[in-house]
Amino acid sequence: MNIPNRPTRRLILWAAASGLALAGSAVQAQTKEVTIAHQDMLDPYRIVMESGELEKTTGYKINWRMFGGGGDVIRAMASGDVQIGEVGSSPLTAAASQGQDVKLFWILDDIADAEALIARNGSGINGMKDLKGKKVATPFVSTSHYQLMVEMKLEGVDPKTVTVINMRPPEIAAAWERGDIDAAFIWDPVLSKIKGNGKVIATSGTIGKKGYPTFDGYAVNNAWAQKNEAFMVAFVKAMAKADAAYRANAAKWTVDSPEVKAVAKWTKADAKDVPAAMALYRFPTLAEQASPAWLGGGAAKAMTDTAAFLKEQGRIQEVKPNYGDFVTTKYVNEAMK
Repeated sequence: MNIPNRPTRRLILWAAASGLALAGSAVQAQTKEVTIAHQDMLDPYRIVMESGELEKTTGYKINWRMFGGGGDVIRAMASGDVQIGEVGSSPLTAAASQGQDVKLFWILDDIADAEALIARNGSGINGMKDLKGKKVATPFVSTSHYQLMVEMKLEGVDPKTVTVINMRPPEIAAAWERGDIDAAFIWDPVLSKIKGNGKVIATSGTIGKKGYPTFDGYAVNNAWAQKNEAFMVAFVKAMAKADAAYRANAAKWTVDSPEVKAVAKWTKADAKDVPAAMALYRFPTLAEQASPAWLGGGAAKAMTDTAAFLKEQGRIQEVKPNYGDFVTTKYVNEAMK
């Protein structure tokens, strides 16, 4: 075997060291990647997803993954497959109650009247008490499921007398078409599809006014967020910008506008249904996000009330002493500087 002379050996060692350095740089570059889970709620920031501006601003590779419900999102976050997830207040509360290290950092929307219980025409359902003996579909551990159970309790309907079926939104749409279910508590875009052959029995807004409000938000793996603070602040700024654009020009978000087309594309909604459906939500400003109404206290209170109900229903084992531990204003406050 030929043994390299000393200068050649130095060259080999230098090349090896350089290779390791380059490999290290490549690994570091690869860490600038994030998987973000989204659902089919009709929110303004879909224009950010469509434009790619967040990727350009941050330099991160973003894997946008669509999920059928908040429960699926939370499971993906628990496994480490997803770092940031779009979830409703009910699945978020369930995750926090189970000790998952997540932080709510953004209120996507105040659900208001954007979710509803719809009874099929001809089902004989004209009020909550008529649900007895009927088949009602909703995604389990979602905000819709939570409010369905709350409203049945408030109206004195024994849940054991109602067949409540766990279905994801696309499955509800298909079951409705087949005539397999009598009613559904769901959000858009499915809500708009089934309203044409149904009657509104209750909405998230009417139930919320009874003391059980719900919201959609973004949660993040806390450890990941601490290591990627600049990205988190940029993400918040992008969402705030999109919401502000919608609030200032909602009338211009028409069926033929690029904004509505983007929302429809990313949520698989029919563009003609988007403007009316979006009008049912409220999108808090940056200042409102940090206020006591939301991340500054209101969200934690809503989660506390939700947890108490979920425990009563046997959906979680314990109620945490302080749900404020799972909420942060850090990134919103930084975005306002």
